[in-house]
This record gives sequence, structure tokens and C-alpha cells, in this order.
Amino acid sequence: MGILKDINRFRIQQEDKLFSWLHRISLPLARIAFFAVFFWFGTLKMMELSPSIGVIHTIHEHTAWFIPWELYVFLFGAYECLIGVLFLVPGRERWVLYLLIPHVVTTFAPLLLAPKLTWKAFLIPNMIGQYIIKNVVIVSLAIFVTVAGSAPRRSLVQTADR
Repeated sequence: MGILKDINRFRIQQEDKLFSWLHRISLPLARIAFFAVFFWFGTLKMMELSPSIGVIHTIHEHTAWFIPWELYVFLFGAYECLIGVLFLVPGRERWVLYLLIPHVVTTFAPLLLAPKLTWKAFLIPNMIGQYIIKNVVIVSLAIFVTVAGSAPRRSLVQTADR
């Protein structure tokens, strides 16, 4: 029985080391992943090479038709690039969360504004709809990175009480 305890103790020690390392790299890794996705996809949009250009064009037609298409798509992509860059900067997580609010609104808009583009049937999204709905995961992870990467602020009430 002693050898099994030793093996288990060794396994637990190695597992603890692994999870300690994963804990240390998780926030930087999440920042890099956010940067890569937002900057990459934003750049593709600015160059009008994104596979989502059709969806973005529909959003443009229904919401901001008064802005020239070339400017709209460029700003849409640049906005995503800005979100990606800011995710790399510690202390700017709250800014990113605020920037994500209008982004998420415009991203989810086709689910309501262009249902033929995003749904096969009730509660059955097509590929574009799935692409949009997966942003729930991105928003959840963004909230996690924001909370994990920023220290809680003291409220003005707490500061005044001292």
C-alpha cells in the first residue's frame, strides 16, 4: 500500500505544479487570445476580406445607412482592432468591457434585424447564427479577464468614511 500512496503523492505534487503554472499563464494567455482574434478579424473587416462582410453589410443597411459603406466597414474593423490592442494592456480591462457593449449590440443585431440570414427555423441557427451566438462565450471570457486583471476600486463612499 505504501508504494501506491507514494505514487499518488507524486501525482498530486506534479498536478499541483501544473495547475500552478496554468494559473500563472492563464490571464496573459487569455489576453493574447483576445488580441489575436479581435485584431485579426478587425483587420480582415477593414480590408473587406472577412467572411462576415455580408452580415456587416446588413447591419450597415439597417442601422447606419447614412454613413458611407467604406467608412463604416473600416471603422467597424478598427473598433475591433482597438478592443484587441487594449486587451493586451493591463489596467485597461474596464475600458475593453465598455467598448464591448456596443460591439455586442451590433454583433447580435442580425439575429433580430436579419433573421433570414441567421436562422434556419425557430431556435435553429444557421452557420452565421452560430457564429454570432458563440459571442456569448467571448463576452463571458471578457468579463472574467476584466475581473481577474483589475483590482477592485474603492468607492468614493468608502474613501470618504476614512
